[in-house]
Amino acid sequence: MQFPLKTIAAAALSCLAAVSSRAETTLTVAMTAGDIPITTGIPDQGSEGVRFVGYSLYDALVLFDLSRSDKASDIRPGLATEWHIDPANQKRWIFKLRENVKWHDGCPFTAEDVVWNFQRIQNKDAPQFDAFQFALGRTYAGNVQSVDKIDDHTVAFNMDRVHSLFPYLLPQIMLISPCNAEKLKYDRNALAFAPSGTGPYRYKRMVAHERLELDANKEYWDKDRIPKHDHLVLLPMPEASTRAAALLSGQVNFIEAPVPDSIPRLKAAGMNVVTNTYPHNWAYQLNFVKGPMTDIKVRQAANYAINRDDVVELLGGTAIAGYTTAPPGMPYYGNPIKYKYDPAKATALLKEAGCYPCKINLAISTSGSGQMQPLPMNELVKSQLDAAGFETTLTSMDWNALLNISRGGVDKFPDYTGVNISRNLVDPFNGIVRHVWTGQWAPVGGNWGHFSTPETETLIGQIFGEFDDAKRMGLLSQLHEKMSEQAMMIWVAHDLNPRALSPKLKGFVQAQSWFQDLTRITVMP
Repeated sequence: MQFPLKTIAAAALSCLAAVSSRAETTLTVAMTAGDIPITTGIPDQGSEGVRFVGYSLYDALVLFDLSRSDKASDIRPGLATEWHIDPANQKRWIFKLRENVKWHDGCPFTAEDVVWNFQRIQNKDAPQFDAFQFALGRTYAGNVQSVDKIDDHTVAFNMDRVHSLFPYLLPQIMLISPCNAEKLKYDRNALAFAPSGTGPYRYKRMVAHERLELDANKEYWDKDRIPKHDHLVLLPMPEASTRAAALLSGQVNFIEAPVPDSIPRLKAAGMNVVTNTYPHNWAYQLNFVKGPMTDIKVRQAANYAINRDDVVELLGGTAIAGYTTAPPGMPYYGNPIKYKYDPAKATALLKEAGCYPCKINLAISTSGSGQMQPLPMNELVKSQLDAAGFETTLTSMDWNALLNISRGGVDKFPDYTGVNISRNLVDPFNGIVRHVWTGQWAPVGGNWGHFSTPETETLIGQIFGEFDDAKRMGLLSQLHEKMSEQAMMIWVAHDLNPRALSPKLKGFVQAQSWFQDLTRITVMP
């Protein structure tokens, strides 16, 4: 039988169209964030902003190795290939930069770009200075006095103190293209809708408050991490039940933090629910300037009042009990005091402190990065605290509002007894040092409540000055033990980081980190 040429041509075109259509694959993520993280460099919306927007559009000089699930992620080269302390000056770090990297706009990446980016977040007189990026970045860049270009692919960071942990801070500072920013005349709104980084995804379009669409960067410098799908779509979806429904309906194929009672239904529908330990701490940072938590007996009482097994049960086993800042297994865990559930002891301590009933006001969020299931968890914690003799007020707000309180610090928000912000422990500085060092008193850094003791200050000075990894780890363990001794937070839980994925997604490796590598995911038809 013979077919007309026109028929054959039409069939061939139809087949080509079908192949082309099948080749276009999209990973669609439902985030817990209430809005799209900003796209102008360092993102807002906490670590979730870094996870989905920061490390998609941008790179940092130093990145995290997110390729394995069997051990905690450590740092690795990013836009810098190597670094070392200057032998002649321990306050000076030298970084060699990766060559043959281009920004999404086509401009080459050079040492001058690194200098320009740090001036953007530090130098108020620079034309590119961005006040919000300054606020987001000063925890990590606060000890940098200046950055020098040594040659086209080498820079030097001049620090205000000896700082052995400095490389661990750099993954939080994403770099943007100076070419693009200058072209857009440093207009922040224009940058938001036309960002240019060096990351594994390129900006496609954004519908404000609804969705961010990115395309795979097929020319990405790290060939092993060129995305295995064509498009990445990010949707803010703070309601846990809405995220689960979106996955079941096919609106999305990847969701963050499924609510525990939805997990059996998701599994029954064939979804893959993945969990893994990671460096996470769900706790309350406390006010050490004003109010009842200035008394160690009240802090100890609050910790003895928490029945953490009940919290784990509430979460359907997707968490472990949290008695300390770091979970067991972290290299600097040491041998800390554990405040096991003892409501009678909690009540006795409150009476000894002369704070019975003891009124406290805790700032909490309705959702957010790493916040797990904040409303039911906080209600349970409130009931346990109140049963021991506290009178607890929960002041709830959206995630960015709570982050604003956290960044502002206790001097700006003195009427809160504590703030419930989950914390990442991705490295020793972010994990423990920044919560107890006076050099990080908010608004400069992460020590919201202005905690300080002579012992912890001495230890931190020794940590910064120690470049032997094993000796430094021993000092960090002592610091972690001192934090527990002082009951400097109310500890509740460590998340097991549940996510739910469509069975059509293959290749995802859940790293032991707050950050994840989406590039390895294949979307099956």
